[in-house]
Amino acid sequence: MALASTLYDFQISFSNPDRALEQQLSFKVARHPSETMERVWLRVLAYCWLWEDRLAFGPGLSEPDSPDLETRDYTNVVTRWVRVGKVDPTKLQRAVDQNGNAKVCVLFDSPERMEAFLVEAAEAKATRVSKAQLAAVDPDFLAGLAEVEARRNKLTVTLVGDHFYVDRDGESFDGALTLR
Repeated sequence: MALASTLYDFQISFSNPDRALEQQLSFKVARHPSETMERVWLRVLAYCWLWEDRLAFGPGLSEPDSPDLETRDYTNVVTRWVRVGKVDPTKLQRAVDQNGNAKVCVLFDSPERMEAFLVEAAEAKATRVSKAQLAAVDPDFLAGLAEVEARRNKLTVTLVGDHFYVDRDGESFDGALTLR
């Protein structure tokens, strides 16, 4: 019998002054049994970074070729396709090709992982990955958020320029968002 996913509840007071956004976000994230808390937090940070109406979590690790997050318009066409963590350059290039009307984005768990991806993409001659928006978070920031495995999370998240500020129960975290 397969293990079931674990649900994590997030209540986030989110602001991004650069985009003039102030939102109360409320969502649940299903954590696959083989998924780390760092990857869960990476999906949450990607959700905040790219927030827009109709942004939704994908099926997760149970369907490895599906996006981690996506936005669909009212005609069900994908307008944003998002992956987090380690990404295969040829699969990302395929996503760019198959989703011509979508903004394809990747959020990596470290700037080093993002740079390694770019080297791997160049070696694989996956040139169309340059059409994707790439970013990475500070790994220490990510590790700090993942230390506590609370099933209910009430947070304040602020994204200013290229920096995340997170407050969780009086504990503050901050980390850079490296854009490429």
